[in-house]
Amino acid sequence: MGLGLGKAQQDKAPKRGKRTQIGALCYREGGNGLEVLLITSRRTRRWIGPKGWPIKKKKPWEVAVIEAAEEAGVTGRVQHQRIGHFDYVKDLGSGRSVVCRVAVYPLCVETVSNDFPELRERTRRWLTAEKAAKRADPPAFGRLIRRFAKTFRHAA
Repeated sequence: MGLGLGKAQQDKAPKRGKRTQIGALCYREGGNGLEVLLITSRRTRRWIGPKGWPIKKKKPWEVAVIEAAEEAGVTGRVQHQRIGHFDYVKDLGSGRSVVCRVAVYPLCVETVSNDFPELRERTRRWLTAEKAAKRADPPAFGRLIRRFAKTFRHAA
């Protein structure tokens, strides 16, 4: 299929076109350098980044900020230029699924709240960029984290 999906995801992938989602790569500088925030998906508990569907009359980077606040309880400065994208198969339930292309915007976290809409539905964890890249699902999101980390180091 050429979607950058693993074999299991390719087997589940529907034949119709991709849907767009918007995601945030939430990061901060910690004692060990660059740290990336991952959250668990609500149903399968995979380690992912905040993401969601486009919102009418909102710019993509604005949606990334909204998703980060709702799903991970973080706010900060977002870049208006996406750093890349990845594809994954989203299970819609009842045996239905759709391939989604997630456009990812980096968000430098400035505040972390312990009270946010999806607090009881998710776990969040700060990890070094390399550990986050290893845990991230799908692996294409992990590769995006690694690329961002290399760029981040050079910019510092």
